[in-house]
Parts: sequence; C-alpha cells; structure tokens
Amino acid sequence: MVQQQGEFAAGAYSVGITVRGYETDSQGHVNQAVYLQYAEHARWSLLLEAGIRQADLIEKGVGPVVLESTVRYRSELRAGDEVSVSCRFLWGERKTFRIEQVLTKPDGTVAAELTGVGGLLDLKERRMVGDPKEYFRALATDARVLDL
Repeated sequence: MVQQQGEFAAGAYSVGITVRGYETDSQGHVNQAVYLQYAEHARWSLLLEAGIRQADLIEKGVGPVVLESTVRYRSELRAGDEVSVSCRFLWGERKTFRIEQVLTKPDGTVAAELTGVGGLLDLKERRMVGDPKEYFRALATDARVLDL
C-alpha cells in the first residue's frame, strides 16, 4: 500500500492507496484479506489525522478492537489500480461504535463497501470500556475528524 495524503471534508475522511502486485491473487485481483488491510490502514490514518497515535491509546491503557466486519465486493481491483478508502465512525451510546468504509476508484466506481463494529478494550481489565467516544474525544487534537 502506498499511503497518500489523507483528505477530510464534511464528515468523510479518505486516504489513497495504490494496489501492489503482491496483494493480488491467482485471478489477478486483490486478495480478499487485503481489503481488510486497506480498511485498517484508513482507520489508523483517520486516527492520526485526529491527532491520536497508537502510543497515545496504549498510554491510556486502551486499544481499539474489531468485533464485527462485513465486506461487500462490488468491482475488482487489480495491480496498479488507485483506490480511495473512506472511513467514518458512527457513535452510539454504548460500548461499541460502527464504522463505514467505501473503496472507490478514481472514476467513481465502488470497489467494495465495508461495515464494522468496534470498541475500545481496557488492556489491563481485558473488558470493553463504557464510552469509547469519550476516550477518543479526550485524546484527539481535532475531534471533528472523528465526527465528535
């Protein structure tokens, strides 16, 4: 994955990625697991854009966890293709939050849609924290990136 500068506008964050040859399978399109890696890359890029580093979370004694992940493959990606991976957190009132992500080619074709459920794990207690958005809000230098 080649990281390009992230973009943020009106509640939608995205980061560009170029598909590398070794990320493809024997049919010549991106291997299914790589879509999850692209999504993970976009999530961490979004957190960095908000001013939250992995070390900041660890220092607070928490770490993000994926509890559920669904991928809808819409159009294949091949080596050399450029794709924009969006990321948006949707906050609830409980221990979890939803994440919506879309992989879009430069011509507007949707390559994949990813939805997930995440949370923050207390690394000492090994239990989910009660209100993850408050941890993110407290750590962020730009909470608007996280829709907070």
